[in-house]
Amino acid sequence: MGQGLWRVARNQQLQQEYGEHWDAGPGLDGDLQDLGMEMGVNPGQAPPSPGVGNLGGGPLPPHPHPRRHPQHCQGADIYQLLRARRGKEQQGFIDLEMLPPELSITILSYLNATDLCLASCVWQDLGHDEYLWQGLCKSTWGHCSIYNRRLPYGFSYRRLYMMLDEGSLTFNANHQEGISYFMSKGILVDHPKELAKFIFCTRTLNWKMLRVYLDERRDVLDELVTLHNFSNQFLPNALRDFFRHIHAPEERGEYLETLITKFSHRFCACNPVLVRDVGLSPDAVYVLCYSLILLSIDLTSPHVKNKMSKREFIRNTRHAAQNISEDFVGHLYDNIYLIGHVAA
Repeated sequence: MGQGLWRVARNQQLQQEYGEHWDAGPGLDGDLQDLGMEMGVNPGQAPPSPGVGNLGGGPLPPHPHPRRHPQHCQGADIYQLLRARRGKEQQGFIDLEMLPPELSITILSYLNATDLCLASCVWQDLGHDEYLWQGLCKSTWGHCSIYNRRLPYGFSYRRLYMMLDEGSLTFNANHQEGISYFMSKGILVDHPKELAKFIFCTRTLNWKMLRVYLDERRDVLDELVTLHNFSNQFLPNALRDFFRHIHAPEERGEYLETLITKFSHRFCACNPVLVRDVGLSPDAVYVLCYSLILLSIDLTSPHVKNKMSKREFIRNTRHAAQNISEDFVGHLYDNIYLIGHVAA
């Protein structure tokens, strides 16, 4: 017991003398206090030095080597053991297999496909969980024809994700080969409504290739327009939403006119009250859409020095659409001025 108390006192002395070399942390003091309490030393009281007297009342025996180098003394070994143990605890990580399955799956559901593949190298069963890969498939490609089929035995959503990713990359290089790939794997059905839903719910397709494909497949374009719901939306915001899914061409032409015509009819169909109260019609919406596009270019282009004023916009627009009130046209100008381009 006397030698144990001497080691505690010697440890505190060595920490003071060689603190810059050992860099003792707060955790060590707590461990040493615990060790001292086990030996009968009060936490707030410094242990007695050699020769003062132990708990039994007798003098402590003299240490045989009182001036040994700290790295050879017993106290240094205790310190290194405590520090090594604490370092291992800090370097460790949570083993997901020790957690409840629901919690482990929830944690891994925040990973993307690449990170989930890496996680499967550590937790193979969890990383290959079908619920995780099903969520990744449906969050990236919201609609596929294969989702509504009865899946065969042994079907793997992980393998489906790889095929969907391969098909998207193929589409971005060649739209015809990409669609053919999806159909050959049974992912999509060659029906305009199914293709339109796939395009509407997917964000991985290149917009330039998509624009070329929709220009060739007007039947798919018609179905894609009907998927938009513009109810209770302000006209510029609805036009932004439309061009977010169906990108406008860079130059004015027949395709842009087709898009605006289809949008005008769909907007009026979704807002019958606005058509009745404001006096909108597909032809009036068509004129307003072109006015909004030209105004967007005028206000956002750095090459236009003299920007169109609100008064000029109202005058020019009402000249083309006489049934529209000045207040409504003025609100259109304010929206573009504050929010920005409708086809950005």
